[in-house]
Amino acid sequence: MKSQFTLLMASLGALSLLGVATRDASADDFYNGKTIRFVVGFAAGGGYDLAARIVGRHIGKHIPGDPTIVVENMTGAGSLIAANYTFNSAKPDGLFVGIWNSAYVLRQALGDKAVRLDARKLGWIGAPTKGTPFCSIMAHTGLKSLKEIVAADRELKMGATGPGSTYDDMPQILNRTLGTKFKVISGYEGTGTILVAMRRKEVDGGCWTWESARTTARPMLDAKGDDRLIPFAIHSRYPDPEVKDLPLIPETIKDPDNLSAYRTWSGTYEFQRPFSVPPGTPKERLQTLRKAFAATMKDPEFLADAKKSKFDETYVSGEEIEKYVTEVLAVTPKAKELLSFLMVKPKK
Repeated sequence: MKSQFTLLMASLGALSLLGVATRDASADDFYNGKTIRFVVGFAAGGGYDLAARIVGRHIGKHIPGDPTIVVENMTGAGSLIAANYTFNSAKPDGLFVGIWNSAYVLRQALGDKAVRLDARKLGWIGAPTKGTPFCSIMAHTGLKSLKEIVAADRELKMGATGPGSTYDDMPQILNRTLGTKFKVISGYEGTGTILVAMRRKEVDGGCWTWESARTTARPMLDAKGDDRLIPFAIHSRYPDPEVKDLPLIPETIKDPDNLSAYRTWSGTYEFQRPFSVPPGTPKERLQTLRKAFAATMKDPEFLADAKKSKFDETYVSGEEIEKYVTEVLAVTPKAKELLSFLMVKPKK
């Protein structure tokens, strides 16, 4: 009787181990022969598209089964269409990855009804970059520092694409927190057209991210005389000579409520161009993608490709993104009130 019991327990143990092995093998084998779609909310040729394609060229070999990666562009409404599709329509099978503007997490916090998602329920894989908002002014204005700009007794025109962009939001935030006198001129198609407008003296400056400006605006940063673009404030410390000694915006905002509002707004810059999967995606597949993403960020071939493409890699893990999302969505009523102007489309 004792030997029969021992045999039974051994058999059950073997079956249990077999079940674990089968589940592990299933997790490892799922992606074998599969295709993963990277769906980008912006047009080909931009920073989001570049991030998706660089990661896509290298992540497959870090996923068990070496699946094929294809990049698709689902443009519209500043990537809001792709964001809503990721949350509401994409199949949660681990074969769909959405890549769209993290600013919609803030928009969710502010109660934007057009944002039909709950960022807490998405599966965050990781982000290849952080963003460092900064502001700049053209030398032809005769101004060169934040102190001079705050003290200026005239309106300064800042080029912008539209609401929700750094170009549009940052000048308005500085008006409300530091007393600058910026007038936002919206409607430009992108960085290139805004830089042209600066050179033509249609606008006096602009605010976007230093990661982009350090390459896209390089000729103007190196220019002499009136054609020179002068950075005058930045979100956080950056080692490049042009900005390493600039005033840090969070340190210049003294009012606690204003600072809280600014930190809420800037929170989504801690995870730029994030990769996410729809709610309900199996946890083991999310973990597989997270591990592969982390491995890709250390891959020498990926890093060489990023350097060649002038793409700054500053890895943010999926777990870190979850924390940032929680912080942004915990916006205080006062900060929400102070940021409510972001929900109003400016008049032309």
